[in-house]
Amino acid sequence: MKSFCIKPIAFLSVLVLLLTGCQPKPAEEELTVKRISLANLKASCPYLTKDHQGNPVLCWVQAQDTTGNFLLMYARSADGGKTFGQATAIPTSVGVYPHDENLSKLLFKPNGDLLAMFAVQNPNPENTYAGLVKYSQSFDGGKTWTAARQLAQDAQNSIDERYFDIALLPTGEVAAIWLDSRKNTPKEGSSLYFSSTSGRHGFTYEKVIDQQLCQCCRTDLFVDGNGQLHAAYRAILNDSIRDMMHLVSADNGQTFMPRERISPDNWVIDGCPHTGPTLAWNQNGLHAAWYTMGGGRGVFYSHKNGEAPFAPREAVSQLPSAKHPQLTSYGENQLALVWDEQVPTPGKFSSRIGLQLRDTSGKPIKHAYLTADSTNTTHPVILGLDNASILVAYTQKQEKNSEVWYQVVKHEKTN
Repeated sequence: MKSFCIKPIAFLSVLVLLLTGCQPKPAEEELTVKRISLANLKASCPYLTKDHQGNPVLCWVQAQDTTGNFLLMYARSADGGKTFGQATAIPTSVGVYPHDENLSKLLFKPNGDLLAMFAVQNPNPENTYAGLVKYSQSFDGGKTWTAARQLAQDAQNSIDERYFDIALLPTGEVAAIWLDSRKNTPKEGSSLYFSSTSGRHGFTYEKVIDQQLCQCCRTDLFVDGNGQLHAAYRAILNDSIRDMMHLVSADNGQTFMPRERISPDNWVIDGCPHTGPTLAWNQNGLHAAWYTMGGGRGVFYSHKNGEAPFAPREAVSQLPSAKHPQLTSYGENQLALVWDEQVPTPGKFSSRIGLQLRDTSGKPIKHAYLTADSTNTTHPVILGLDNASILVAYTQKQEKNSEVWYQVVKHEKTN
């Protein structure tokens, strides 16, 4: 695998050369980095999806003024992610809490209905850091939205719901998982809950699908090309080990197979690292990436095919500070992985976005950086576009502000 470090000067032009293996294209075709959030107002938590017509959609949490009034906003692209249309605010997301590991999300059903899910704070005597997960639906293309509802059905007893994910089922319904404070054990950790929608009635039931999970790492819910539903999360094993686990369902979440460990990292830590797993799928099976400090530190990758166990892990990052991986498949079953990592800069905190491309089998083929070493860019998200393009968005922080930026990365195959 080739490794490159792109310097701040003209790093975008250099990135074209590294990823395509050819001379940089003319200026009008070069990669461009664009800000989508409002100027001079705090923004963070980008999330990428596609609408029911296949157009890229970017949503993020945006301050509406300088007093901390945040709303969830989104915009669509009609040109493959090169540009985005006018941003639209979701008015029912009042109170949304910006948290880069607990991302607010937007999903489009096949019939065009929209479902937005977001986190709000819920401090209480048992947990001053507690939160709730709420959702709102639109049945007219985003013109109007239903009143926000709490995701948990047992709203009275569920005082802490966080770190959720959603996915579109083959049935056209939306499935959700989240970490919940309700549990039937005195042991440390959260329960993993599952629910799905029933038409326009929203989420109508819930159930526990695992217990004793690490309380502050994002979860991942994913539907593969065969229609199987996968869940990945960080569990607490033997009361002290915090490793990644995987669940799979072949019937849209009605039942789940016994859980399996993605990798025996054996990371013993009395705390939560705030960096969860990510899944992707192609014709060669399921692929996973995650952060750990067990048996080494940084971002790691593994894959499995069918019912076989996950293969031994491989290190992704060159720096142990790499965290927050996000993985996707694109094009002809290729894979792309992004993460953030702290750059060792004396006297200053800097963080850059790393990118690794892998072939169909999961073998790494390219390694590059999308942002300069001098920036403070974190929590990237990624979306496959076509055979040669991926869309990446991330939060860029300054001293007193933060913004959401995005860019299309092109990768042309070479013989």
